[in-house]
Amino acid sequence: MTAPEPTAARPTDETGDDLLIERLDPREHPEFTRAGRAAAASASDAPDDDHYDGDQQDLADRISLRRVAGMSTELADISEVEYRQLLLERVVLVSVWATGTAQDAENSLAELKLLAETAGSQILEGLIQRRGRPDPATYIGSGKVEELREVVVATGADTVICDGELSPAQLRNLEDKVKVKVIDRTALILDIFAAHAQSAEGKAQVELAQLNYLKQRLRGWGGNLSRQVGGRAAGGAGIGGRGPGETKIETDRRRINSRIAKLRATLREMDGTRETKRAERRRHEVPSVAIVGYTNAGKSSLLNRLTGAGVLVEDALFATLDPTTRRSTTADGRVYTLTDTVGFVRHLPHDLIEAFASTLEESAQADLLVHVVDASDPDPDGQISAVRAVLADIGAGDVPEQIVLNKADAADPAVLTTLRTTYPGAVTASARTGQGLDEVRAVVESRLPRPEVSVRVLLPYERGDLLNRIHQAGEITTLEHTGTGTLVTARVQGSLAGDLAPYALAATS
Repeated sequence: MTAPEPTAARPTDETGDDLLIERLDPREHPEFTRAGRAAAASASDAPDDDHYDGDQQDLADRISLRRVAGMSTELADISEVEYRQLLLERVVLVSVWATGTAQDAENSLAELKLLAETAGSQILEGLIQRRGRPDPATYIGSGKVEELREVVVATGADTVICDGELSPAQLRNLEDKVKVKVIDRTALILDIFAAHAQSAEGKAQVELAQLNYLKQRLRGWGGNLSRQVGGRAAGGAGIGGRGPGETKIETDRRRINSRIAKLRATLREMDGTRETKRAERRRHEVPSVAIVGYTNAGKSSLLNRLTGAGVLVEDALFATLDPTTRRSTTADGRVYTLTDTVGFVRHLPHDLIEAFASTLEESAQADLLVHVVDASDPDPDGQISAVRAVLADIGAGDVPEQIVLNKADAADPAVLTTLRTTYPGAVTASARTGQGLDEVRAVVESRLPRPEVSVRVLLPYERGDLLNRIHQAGEITTLEHTGTGTLVTARVQGSLAGDLAPYALAATS
């Protein structure tokens, strides 16, 4: 190991005593914190709207840096900037360009850079190798491995991130050659999910995906995982072990499998609760709309704009993991739900799709998908293709889709014109500025499933509950208050038509 660089001398006063670095209280000086700068930018850029993004209490907690006095074991006092530098991993990115164009390869590496920065890394270099397929032993060729090692040494990197899912052998061989930690794209995404999960269900889903990934990649130093248990309680196996002869790797895999089984059982119970809520909405025949799209496309911002939900909004990948459902009302009084879902990404790990199955079912069981696209992204077509591929995997490929080209305020007008030509019916909007939101609402309401049965009823005034249900779930054509009751002509769903049958009148020609 190389010796650490000497610490700069601390300033002293005339008596020779150390002068402590001044700590700025973010409540007194908010402009010096990332949260304060973000809030100031939002205040200056956002229009005057009481429900612009709702309450954002979680945002400041996520992006702020809070220090606890007396917890440091090495440095007596350090500044916020120095502390952040200590936390950031120094990373070199590596990608294999096997298919597509050079621009596709660069876009993929740029996305990997955003993922790594979201996970808390400092990017030092990015390397791309042109190959027909990844090397089965080391992902990149042997010559490129030597070059990678030189870059790691020259930059002082402590981590290499590969843009792909590496096999256990590839990870082990590459790590042995470059002498620093090596992770792949899947592990990076799992790390981000683990950092952003808030609810009990989200944390369980992430842990399940992590264990499925780890189970095939157990590795110890030297012969550590090959060590055998020598007796009943030797090696820490104790009661529940398989006795003498069981290796450490077998013990670890058995424990991981046991934990996976418990997590699956827990998620099944949570899924029952979610299904109960969905069944209640179906019983009341409330149409559902799911907001889907690429990560960081603006789905949560759009939900906040349409409903004032106050969902966490952050310019980061996978800021939202826990789905949020809010009730909304059409211009004619019908009630429907809007659900903010987990964002997708290219090459989304299969273990994540499996673990988040209950959450992703919100999209598969929706009546309409509002597909939010970041029109300012360098490759919006690639985002749309990636999202549609995941939707097909979860059984939502046949659900009606409405594309919303978001971030129109930052997009190239020529790109917007091309996208509208390529995807007829797409709506242009900006959740940040409010541009086009009225059109989004109108299009969504027009594409909601319409009630099927026409009725003409005379409701007694004491049956105001039925009139309220018609307002919420039906389309009223005419409404007239008479001496004996309320005369209503409307379109309603089948179950409500059955409840209205005793008050039905003969239809007029």
